[in-house]
Amino acid sequence: MLNEKKGMGRILLMDDEPIIRHTIGMLLQMLGYAVLSAKEGGEAIELFRKACEEGHPVNAAILDLVIDQGMGGRETAVEIRKLNPKVPILVVSGYSNDPVMAAPKDYLFTDSLPKPFRSAHLIAKLEYHLQRAGN
Repeated sequence: MLNEKKGMGRILLMDDEPIIRHTIGMLLQMLGYAVLSAKEGGEAIELFRKACEEGHPVNAAILDLVIDQGMGGRETAVEIRKLNPKVPILVVSGYSNDPVMAAPKDYLFTDSLPKPFRSAHLIAKLEYHLQRAGN
C-alpha cells in the first residue's frame, strides 16, 4: 500500500529520462497529485509560469540535477525561485557526490534525494515539505 492520505495540488516533475518521468508521474498521480512533466529546464520553467498565470500554481517541484540536453536542475531552480521563492524544490540525482546533493539549500533547493530512491522515501520528503510550506 502506497499511502492512505490523498495528495492534493500540482507537482512539477523534470527528468530527461522518459521512463523516470512516467514512473514517478504515475506514482504521484496515484497519490492524487496533478503532475506537470518536463524533460528539461526551459520546458519546466514555462510549465511553472503558465500554471501560475492560469491560477493553478505548482505546489512543489522535483528536478533532476543533470540533464543531457537542455537546462539542468540547478539553473532551473534559480528561475523557479524568481517566480516563487517559497515553493518546495527537491533535487534528485544519481551523482550523490555532487556538492548540490550534500548542501541543497546552498543552491536554492529545499532538499535532495539521491537516485535510486524508494517511492516511500520520495513520498515522505514531498509530504514533509508540502506540509511545512502549508500546501
